[in-house]
Amino acid sequence: MNYRIDSEVQSVKLRFGIVGNSSKLNNAIRVAMQVAPTDMSVLISGESGAGKESFSKIIHSLSHRKHGQFIAINCGAIPEGTIDSELFGHEKGAFTGAHESRKGYFEVTNGGTIFLDEIGEMPVSTQARLLRVLENGEFIKVGSSKVQKTDVRVIAATNVDLTDAIDKNKFREDLYYRLNTVPIHVPALRERGEDVVLLFRKFAADFSENYSTKPVVLDDEAKEVLMKFRFPGNIRQLKNLVEQMSVLEMDREISAETLLNYLPKTTSYLPALANKQEDKENFSERDILYKVLFDMKRDMSEMKTLIHQILSEDSSRSEILSEHQRLFSDVDSIPNTNSSDYSEPEQPPIKPIMLESHRESNSRDEERDYEIEDITHETEDDDSLSLEKKEKEMIIMALKKNSNKRKYAARDLGISERTLYRKIKQYEIDNI
Repeated sequence: MNYRIDSEVQSVKLRFGIVGNSSKLNNAIRVAMQVAPTDMSVLISGESGAGKESFSKIIHSLSHRKHGQFIAINCGAIPEGTIDSELFGHEKGAFTGAHESRKGYFEVTNGGTIFLDEIGEMPVSTQARLLRVLENGEFIKVGSSKVQKTDVRVIAATNVDLTDAIDKNKFREDLYYRLNTVPIHVPALRERGEDVVLLFRKFAADFSENYSTKPVVLDDEAKEVLMKFRFPGNIRQLKNLVEQMSVLEMDREISAETLLNYLPKTTSYLPALANKQEDKENFSERDILYKVLFDMKRDMSEMKTLIHQILSEDSSRSEILSEHQRLFSDVDSIPNTNSSDYSEPEQPPIKPIMLESHRESNSRDEERDYEIEDITHETEDDDSLSLEKKEKEMIIMALKKNSNKRKYAARDLGISERTLYRKIKQYEIDNI
């Protein structure tokens, strides 16, 4: 029994020019042969270039519809606005440019077979029309209200995961189960083992006859290289590869080194390589961001230390404030951490200090000031003051130093006069 089935499979291969002996390929052919005599819908899945259309021809040729018409339609190649008209026809005046009525493929192939390739590209509205044909054998032309009957077998093919398309609402679930009555998976070329070498030999012989040259042949090392290549374009890519070498190579014996010159080195061997540069750029951006944040943390740490020193040593408050005034006049600058004026004590983790920018305008130009807000400070010393109190004391000290002149006090504090006025109101500071 198995011998008879295998002989029939070989007969089908010879009839349709299918080359290969892999078990996955033979199994797909057996399923196609068994489902062919029925009228069941078939969904053929497989990568682009794997040979799905050949299986649709096998099913049609071995069915009782073999004397009827066979039409192969690429759903992805028909514009969305015209696909309904192409499949189901239209009446005269149905849309602009419809000068006469036209029969669609489902009407023309009545009694035959329609092969819908790339079914996953079909618009959702057209999918609803197709479902009605599959369930009731009925369709309506574009611009008509008359229901027409047709007896057509539908074979569909896809190179995408339709279950994923269903999750994204790009494909109807009911249509999927209606089409997927009998699934056939066509294996990719890289899954077929030594079939790639047999196909190379077949294509080499064909091109040798076409170009009247000696066929190219592979040495043992080249065969190993060919079998390890992934062939994302499958049989179509292999055929183009053999044709190139048949035309361009003077030496008809192909070595591994020569073969590698024709094989793309990025797409097939390292499919994830294209994303590495993007990941590297993203990583660099993160590095820059972290560096900026750490620089800000260092600045804030030094500023908090200085404020603590100012309030801890009453006798030297004004001297320290004057010495380190740059920290308050330009918070964007990076302080010198190597300064020998003081040593930074160890502190617990520092909370970030919020900076608020303000733009003040005057009669001549505009300048940008920065305001220190919501400052918090934590130390292990229970008697230490909060930063709000420290900020208030610094404002009072600046007002005293400048004889209550807010313009000059604001300049010493490194904030705008407007901000200083708001702080005075916030802390209820009376005139000094």
